[in-house]
Amino acid sequence: MKNIHKKAIGTGNKEHGNLFLSKDHLAFKQNYAWLLLLVFIAQSFLLTSAYARHDHDHGDGAHSHGEETAKTEEVKMQKSEAVSDKYEAVLKYEHLHANEPEKMTVYLADPVTNRAIAGASLTLSTSLDSKAKFGIIPKEPGIYEVTATFSRERTFSLTLAINGSNGSDMLLLKGINVGHTEAEHVHEESRWQEGLGDRQTWAVLGIGILIGLLVMFFAMKIRNRTLFMITLLGWSLFPLANYQPASAQHDHDHEHEGESADRPKGPLTDEFEVPKETQFLFEVLTQKADEGHFLPTTQLNGTVIPSSTGLAVVQPPQAGRIISLNVRVGQKVSKGQTLAVVEQTLDATALVSLQAERNTLEAELSVARKEYDRLKKIEDIAAKRDVSEAEARLQKAQDNLKVFNDIAPGGKGTHRRFPLVAPISGLVSPFTVAIGTMVGTGDTVFQLTNLSKVYVEAQVFEQDAESLTSATGYEVICQREAGQHRTRRVRLLSSAQSVNANQSQKALFEVENPEGDFKVGEFVTIRAQKKSNGTALAVPNAALSEVNGKPCVFVKESPEIYRIEYVATGHNNGDFTTILKGIHNGDKVVVASAYQVKMIFMNR
Repeated sequence: MKNIHKKAIGTGNKEHGNLFLSKDHLAFKQNYAWLLLLVFIAQSFLLTSAYARHDHDHGDGAHSHGEETAKTEEVKMQKSEAVSDKYEAVLKYEHLHANEPEKMTVYLADPVTNRAIAGASLTLSTSLDSKAKFGIIPKEPGIYEVTATFSRERTFSLTLAINGSNGSDMLLLKGINVGHTEAEHVHEESRWQEGLGDRQTWAVLGIGILIGLLVMFFAMKIRNRTLFMITLLGWSLFPLANYQPASAQHDHDHEHEGESADRPKGPLTDEFEVPKETQFLFEVLTQKADEGHFLPTTQLNGTVIPSSTGLAVVQPPQAGRIISLNVRVGQKVSKGQTLAVVEQTLDATALVSLQAERNTLEAELSVARKEYDRLKKIEDIAAKRDVSEAEARLQKAQDNLKVFNDIAPGGKGTHRRFPLVAPISGLVSPFTVAIGTMVGTGDTVFQLTNLSKVYVEAQVFEQDAESLTSATGYEVICQREAGQHRTRRVRLLSSAQSVNANQSQKALFEVENPEGDFKVGEFVTIRAQKKSNGTALAVPNAALSEVNGKPCVFVKESPEIYRIEYVATGHNNGDFTTILKGIHNGDKVVVASAYQVKMIFMNR
């Protein structure tokens, strides 16, 4: 029985037992060898995939979608810049092909003021292509459309001849690429590499297969195969745990791909780009910051009041009814002009007085006429002086009677008329009377205003009183929504005549106002100019902005590059502010549309 059992298990017969064990051992080796090889191939593939995904996400030699888009745009729109003392030019173009008409755009501006140069005559040429043709058409102020045809592919330098408002000049525009550019070749090569796969990917896969073959060889030589295989399988499957997180990370990155594309590709700097077309659209202007004589000023606040001959009221001496209006509101009248006629109703006493006055005037006229007629009859022997005097008395008597008859028509009746005349020249202010309105003695019927000369009453505190009297000149400024009005035709009439409740003194200025820019009752600013005490670096107040509570200016570095400079400011004279620190003499600062440039900087 034991022999039968030994034969069954192959131990009773040495020859058969060795044969059985040899076959079993060989099958064991073959099965585990193939298993090990498959495990290492799978491990190498998964490691390669995870590495490729990680490399794609983090950009070690690869490109994200946002970077590809940026490179595509960079290749799509190219530019060349050139600057001289008279002009600055920016040439922009897309991909250019040889032997085809292509469109380019030239932006022409003043290098100091950044003002667009309109109406200039431009000519393009190149010495590297004798068959090249260029046509230039002005589109908008400072913008010129170019139609160019090149006969071959290469990098050109174009000569731009300019004849414009700043004179004649020539600029050299370098690096005009016609045909495939180096960036496009790099982009195509990167896409080819992505299609075939990275060399590192194939290297990792090959190393994995090689390690699998070596482990398979050593496994066939080890006796305790079971323990070895369990340990080896556990170690081999350990990297597979990292595959799922890598894939999840990859999916997470693609979910936020749109967000990352909008984020800055690098750290924010003080420099930023403003395209030339945007500068022309917002009319961004610059000016050099120069160091020169700075006139400090003392600023006062005041109110416009009428001058001594700038306001007059018209009142009737007697009560009556208006029977005639000769002016309208806003009409300009002269001194002595009749504004209206008032008719007075007379009582019995006034009628007796009126009749006596009429009789007196008629008697004077009768005596004057008789005397004149007598002298005319003896004119040959009478003195000429007597004749002239008689004629003058007759004329005066006639005029007096005529005036009386105008007041009392026909010399009869119970009414008397008298005119209301303008005491000064000026404009008629709004009034509320009409024909038939009854007015009383002392009632204001008309008000006339003359703004050719006005006064400004200002408040002066004690610390500014001395600078007011020692000032070299004065300027009055009125700020309105429609614009700013200012004049230097100002004279100090008096100062410190009275003191207000807040202990400020009153100063009175006389302002010449022939155009009527300053109105009565307006609030104005008076600047008393001091003597210059040296030179200083100053910029116009319009150039100053504020970012995060700090004063700053924007400086132009190149045709399309600007930078922000935080500055320390000094004295402000109303037009300019001194700069103590931040910019240098000759820097071109933005003086117009600084707010728009600030918004472009903030929204980078």
